[in-house]
Amino acid sequence: MSDTLVSKPSPRLPTINIPGLTRYRIAVGFALAAYSFLAYYIIKGASVVPQFRVDLTPLLTAPIEIQIHAYGAIATFTIGLVLLFAPKGFRLHRTLGWTWVVTMAITAISSFFITSFSPVHFSPIHALSAWTLIGLPMGIAAIRRRKVQDHRKKMTGMFVGGMMIAGLFSFLPGRLMFSLFFSF
Repeated sequence: MSDTLVSKPSPRLPTINIPGLTRYRIAVGFALAAYSFLAYYIIKGASVVPQFRVDLTPLLTAPIEIQIHAYGAIATFTIGLVLLFAPKGFRLHRTLGWTWVVTMAITAISSFFITSFSPVHFSPIHALSAWTLIGLPMGIAAIRRRKVQDHRKKMTGMFVGGMMIAGLFSFLPGRLMFSLFFSF
């Protein structure tokens, strides 16, 4: 009779199980690749290496619609991270969820007053703001109908698309958010 050695399973790191997150990882991966490509060519064209420094002056001196948009986006992103990783279904989630909806709506509405790319027309990013204003009530309606999966899908999609991906592109060299942390 031979003794067989039975190995214990190795301890695993805790995982975050959010259904559908793989699709969002792919979208974020493509966005990071596009951002890297664009940022590289913008910095290469400037022929200067940006230096890290924190200077809030560009934000504090920006027009009020940009300040409202930036503060709304920062609040929405912060609250969204908490909502994404905190337990669901509790009073805190509901309270923060309503706060997130309000700050997301403020961010989307304020974007319609920012037309710096073209003073006369809206840019393609405004389509995302319009979709957000349509999607917010749809996400709320889903949870009121007890369609938790649909609610999760809509709200996570708005967070990933509207906050993470659109937010990433606000940090391109030459944009306001980039100038808060880097200088040429």
